[in-house]
Amino acid sequence: MSTDVSKLLKKIEADDVKFVRLQFIDVLGMPKNAAVPVAQAEKSLTEGTWFDGSSIDGFTRIEESDMLLKADPASYAVLPWRPSEGKVARFVCDVYTYGNKPFEGDPRYALKKTMAEAAKMGYTFNTGPELEFFLFNRVDGKPTTQFSDTGAYFDLAPNDASENVRREIVLSLTQMGFEIEMSHHEVAASQHEINFKYTDAVTTADRVITQKFATKAIALKYGLHASFMAKPVAGINGSGMHTHCSLSKGGKNAFFDADSEKGLSQTALYYIGGLLKHAKAITRVANPTINSYKRLVPGYEAPCYISWSTTNRSALIRVPAARGNGTRTEFRSPDPMCNPYLTFACMLAAGLDGIKNKIMPPDSTDVNIYHLSDKERKKMKIEMLPGSLAESQAYLMKDNVLCDALGGHIVENLARISEAETDAFRLAVHPWELDRYLATY
Repeated sequence: MSTDVSKLLKKIEADDVKFVRLQFIDVLGMPKNAAVPVAQAEKSLTEGTWFDGSSIDGFTRIEESDMLLKADPASYAVLPWRPSEGKVARFVCDVYTYGNKPFEGDPRYALKKTMAEAAKMGYTFNTGPELEFFLFNRVDGKPTTQFSDTGAYFDLAPNDASENVRREIVLSLTQMGFEIEMSHHEVAASQHEINFKYTDAVTTADRVITQKFATKAIALKYGLHASFMAKPVAGINGSGMHTHCSLSKGGKNAFFDADSEKGLSQTALYYIGGLLKHAKAITRVANPTINSYKRLVPGYEAPCYISWSTTNRSALIRVPAARGNGTRTEFRSPDPMCNPYLTFACMLAAGLDGIKNKIMPPDSTDVNIYHLSDKERKKMKIEMLPGSLAESQAYLMKDNVLCDALGGHIVENLARISEAETDAFRLAVHPWELDRYLATY
């Protein structure tokens, strides 16, 4: 047993932990876990823990179901909202198969693999997402879309009646090692946002999953339902996951060039060029459900046009004003329903393709694209993001760079899921149809 594992086991004992959750992620981005008594922690950190992966969506067939969870020591955290007696801690795990091989269907592995490609080029990929979510009332124990407050952007109590919930979420995440930068009420009633400091993309993806399940668990304590659904209520803003990202090289920000016109290096421009080139295919993982595409429409602060800008928020990619070490791009299309591991892997693979092949982006679009006519957008060669899950899936299947980054196992399962979702939605009779047609025809 290594010294690091020995130290960690002593910390677990000092924290009075009685149960350990071994957490991993399926292709849909849903956290899964197996709880083991604390006596099994050493085994989880050294040998790993075997489990049956055949029932996990997008994992494996029943005849090859045995899989191994290997706990990542750096991900250790006590769950603050659990009882103080018999404390529960968690580890994020990597999934392995026979022969101690990383499982190709593990989303965390897909991101690690792409990060390794960046490392070969000398780059570290950092991301900082901004997760928006709603806090709805629960009625008879079931989630609803009833607003829990009437607050608006940056409102205070009494309009923001949920600020105590946000406060507890922030305190819990801080205890789990997050550095929270800001929390506030968002534009829509009952909509909120909590932002944490950027770090390497794997750690960030772990924290996205943690933030989501922590938010849901704490909201439940207050009789509320936390929803990260992209567009739960028609006619108001949906929830996005704007993702700030940058590359560093030798400890320095690779996107900054003090001598260039916009303060952006060639690396930054090539990265933007790659993101724009692959944007339609990235949409499949960044916006992974039927509902996601009801957010990507004009008029609700969500991007739907493939462009970039240093000034306006109607573009897909925005470059915030900060320069120096703070130079970064903001990719505005992802929503918080996405699998962050797959989304970050695709964003990085696209950016690296831009850098390798010196893909220059078009001129930045510094006017409000929503106010342009179709003719004006066509003249400026501004294309739209895919309008449906089926359309974005078709773009992904034609994108060799992203398919290689994700790997065949994940791509096959994304195709299967997309087809099943699209067919289920196509065959369903929606209340809108009944309201519109039943009495008339």
